[in-house]
Amino acid sequence: VQLVESGGGLVQAGGSLKLACAASGRIFSVNALGWYRQAPGKQRELVATFTYGGSTIYGDSVKGRFTISRDNAKDTVYLQMNSLKPEDTAVYFCNLRMERTPGIDYWGQGTQVTVSS
Repeated sequence: VQLVESGGGLVQAGGSLKLACAASGRIFSVNALGWYRQAPGKQRELVATFTYGGSTIYGDSVKGRFTISRDNAKDTVYLQMNSLKPEDTAVYFCNLRMERTPGIDYWGQGTQVTVSS
């Protein structure tokens, strides 16, 4: 299984970015597919994820500003980030969990998002 993120970069506060995560390999029976982030000196936290059945969960700090979406045909998940704030600055990681490998988290390499004030 391989997860490859793209779309990070530098943006001013109030701006927007769209991240993409392309998944490849033996992917089926997905329990969760989404995004986490980690800022310097902080723990990794949930940003947004699809759960089994297609429902979504958002972190409290991004609700109303970020939107997760997916293209099943391309095995790709997206994160549209609007109204970005300096506190959104972090490395954003794609995450995958599958029923066939319980307890295992698959991670991408991460993409840096920097929001300047």
